[in-house]
Amino acid sequence: MLGGSVHIAFIRFAISLAGVILLFSRMSESRFSRKKTIVCYGSFGIVVIVLACIWYVADWESCVRMVAFAMYMCFAVFAVIVSSDSVYLSIYKLALTFYLLAVFLIGGLEIAIIFFDRNIWVDIITRIILILLMTFFIDKKLKSTIKDFGDYVEKEVDKFTVAVMIVSILFGIGFILNPNIKDATPYRLYQIIMNFVLTGTLQLLMFRFYLHIGKEKEYERENQLIQMNHRLLERQMEILEESVESGRRIRHDVRHHNAVIAEYIRRGQKEELLQYLQEYDKETDRGMVEKICANTAVNNILSAYTRKAGNEQIKVTLDVALGRNLTIPNIDLVTILSNAYENAIYACKEVKRQSSERECFIHLMIRKKKNKLIISCSNTCRMETALKNGQPKTEFTGGIGVSSIIKTAEKYDGEYDFKNDNGVFVFRLIMNIPVAL
Repeated sequence: MLGGSVHIAFIRFAISLAGVILLFSRMSESRFSRKKTIVCYGSFGIVVIVLACIWYVADWESCVRMVAFAMYMCFAVFAVIVSSDSVYLSIYKLALTFYLLAVFLIGGLEIAIIFFDRNIWVDIITRIILILLMTFFIDKKLKSTIKDFGDYVEKEVDKFTVAVMIVSILFGIGFILNPNIKDATPYRLYQIIMNFVLTGTLQLLMFRFYLHIGKEKEYERENQLIQMNHRLLERQMEILEESVESGRRIRHDVRHHNAVIAEYIRRGQKEELLQYLQEYDKETDRGMVEKICANTAVNNILSAYTRKAGNEQIKVTLDVALGRNLTIPNIDLVTILSNAYENAIYACKEVKRQSSERECFIHLMIRKKKNKLIISCSNTCRMETALKNGQPKTEFTGGIGVSSIIKTAEKYDGEYDFKNDNGVFVFRLIMNIPVAL
């Protein structure tokens, strides 16, 4: 601290607190509206600065030693309350802000001491310049990346790792800001620089590490989407091939059918002709594709997977009531249903491999209630089928589609859950149906 009157102290406190608020607000979204956030930060800043000035007048020595920590701890508590991030993510961003605080505090002091004979105004101007440069850099280079990083940390990071990282960063910054070391010796300057480098490197490594983990997860989800599209194309090809084969069979049968009718007419066998036509109608009905629901896309995909389940000797029960005109795009409906059905078939096949004595079944229910779509799928599964973070582990689903289901459901503010109910896997989903424009 370079000393000075209470007015100088007020300016320093105001710049430092404003810098911390500005830097933190660039990295973290507030839970309140913009206007309310400005009022909250402004009111908090005024109260803290006034109390710091009173402390400065009352006990200069203790204020110089502790005011930076005291102000920042107050701000940390306030920021966690205001931020829309989770507590752990807010604390991480506060640690990063604390590091930047140390940069502009120590940077201003050391430049003023070394190059300008402890000039107070140089310290103040340097702080302002450093704050503006860091804010500009965050806005232009890091803001979107920090948002992605925050999303990845929320989903992937374990709390112990974050705690260790934050403690390490705070220890490093605490040494840099140690008020008991007052001699501006070359060795002290070397210590400061090395601590800045090491602490900054730790921040960068952790940032890059979790960013890499998050991107790997994104690539995994994209790969699952590609696999899903591949499976959907396979099912559609099966339906097309069945249609083509059915067309050939119908054309072949029509020729024989016409020949038989012509022969009955030539012989005048009317009763026999009527009996033949009735039998032909029954045979035609048996060959028709089962109508599961009025929605063509859903009907086709459920028919394809039901046939696949039947080939695996899996008992299927469908309870589907879905109209033709649904404002949810067919591709999203098919994404959810095909993945849920595919996972159910996979689970049943795994049970059959494990034990031939257990009866395998799939029960799928789809209902529309007012502006909600309700989907429930229950199926036989292995007793040891486990969940991680509320989702089935990939080894129990074949690595197929759970993230695709979740991602699609979240587009419509869907609520979902998965559970293993003593060897019966249950997937439930409720999501909003968009209002037709």
